[in-house]
Amino acid sequence: MSAWISVTLGSMLGAMARYFVSGFVARRVGETFPWGTLLINVSGALVIGILGGLARDPASLLAEPNPWLFAVTGFLGAYTTVSSFSLQTLALARDGERLRAGGYVIISVALSLAAAALGFALVGAFK
Repeated sequence: MSAWISVTLGSMLGAMARYFVSGFVARRVGETFPWGTLLINVSGALVIGILGGLARDPASLLAEPNPWLFAVTGFLGAYTTVSSFSLQTLALARDGERLRAGGYVIISVALSLAAAALGFALVGAFK
């Protein structure tokens, strides 16, 4: 499979997954706070940590270019969303919710970094 096809297919699936997860969360807890985007970015960080940990093994399928392009560049690139995170943070701030906006930034970055680190740690624990 070519690199272009790998990224394209991964992107299509990642965007559909983001749409489903975000909509599911919004229907369950509402949209006054961007819980869906937070869940998407943190879960994406966990998965990229796992995949990054797996890719460190030269014998891993993820050490090959096309699987990595499909899973990380394509799927996770379309699944996670810095643009929505940025827009939602600005919307909170513009609506006078500066404390919530700042908390959202801190919690998003901290949880995403922790999730990526946890993903790497999980791979190391099971080797």
